[in-house]
Amino acid sequence: MDCLRNIILCFVLGIGMAAPAWGCTSAVISGKATPDGRPLLWKHRDTGFLKNHVVQVQGERFRFMAVVNSDDFHLRHEAWVGMNEAGFALMNTQSYNLVEVKDGEERGEANGRVIYRALEVCATVQDFCHFLDTLAKPSMIEANFGVIDVQGGAAMFEVDYYHYKMFDANNPADAPYGYVARTNFSFSGQVNQGAGYVRYMEADRVLMLSSATGGITPQGIFDNLSRSFRNNVLDVDLRDGSHNRPQSSGWFIDQDFIPRASTSCSVVVQGVLRGENPAFSTMWTVLGYPPASIAVPLWLEGNFPREVCYDTALGTSPLSYASLHLAATQVFCYNQGMGSDRYLNWENLYNASGTGLMQRFAPYEQEIFGQTDRQLEIWRQAGKLDEDKVKELYGRIVELLYPLLQASRK
Repeated sequence: MDCLRNIILCFVLGIGMAAPAWGCTSAVISGKATPDGRPLLWKHRDTGFLKNHVVQVQGERFRFMAVVNSDDFHLRHEAWVGMNEAGFALMNTQSYNLVEVKDGEERGEANGRVIYRALEVCATVQDFCHFLDTLAKPSMIEANFGVIDVQGGAAMFEVDYYHYKMFDANNPADAPYGYVARTNFSFSGQVNQGAGYVRYMEADRVLMLSSATGGITPQGIFDNLSRSFRNNVLDVDLRDGSHNRPQSSGWFIDQDFIPRASTSCSVVVQGVLRGENPAFSTMWTVLGYPPASIAVPLWLEGNFPREVCYDTALGTSPLSYASLHLAATQVFCYNQGMGSDRYLNWENLYNASGTGLMQRFAPYEQEIFGQTDRQLEIWRQAGKLDEDKVKELYGRIVELLYPLLQASRK
């Protein structure tokens, strides 16, 4: 126990803080590793721009939806994860071991613009390859880009200023378990440089176990990754009960868990089977701090519910605002000097009484998944989305978001 206390104390004092504060955890999953054969794309976003909302954009070639920064979207054509009407979906994680950044350069300066532009013009993984080939060099990119398409394509690209390396989730040589996970380092970059190794270990562990039964699903990703509080280095899992009252104080350090104080959203794009209508592609979107938020499915047909769209009075989307407010007031709520915001109130998130934020909101998200899965199956059998039914489903989902929105007002 003394050794564990010393390790935690080192984290509290800031040892290991040379790594960048912002990052992401992600994966592309082949249909071979999912129960229904549809590929998945996951991005769990960590950023200095916590306020996020979802937009629809009529691009040069394709209409698309994307998660964007609420603070500066009107100034910059940047997106951070999204999908278009061709069923092409794209996201990135910042890499920190591909480029030696020069003084005056912004690391990964072009990453968000690349996603925005590619969503406008690309339909397939091969299109994205061509897109990268034709970019002016140096591209000012340093990122891992995940892509899925309607042909079953699922790939991760490690991209620097001049080159890229593709890892195909359908190729056993690249992805023996049917997925490719990344955090904030690249396998083709400098060894043991970059960031996110502990988060990568957890993502890889969970995905490997799930892939063994072909059981990687959007709901499973949110439950077991976006809301994971397991740290492999410390060998702790906060959900085991030993970190709750009365065994402990109910507080812990926010260090190398997948959800962190810097998390702004978590998104899973569920693709389609080859030959299936691209309109069925679904962008499952958790805005805000995922342990204190609820997933919403989105399609390009019809208007989004206002809860995920920009609200001028709030300066972001209502769902992002509500979740971030709960995180600030009930989770990262210890504010007594520098560094105190690294403590998280685990008792308020998850406890033996079942009254933690994660536990209270779980049934509502479960109901949203149930209703959506049933409606999607009806649409798939009919071969098309019904815009009126989309509107009706959004209405029922908004009612299920009410407990979260109401809790943030207390």
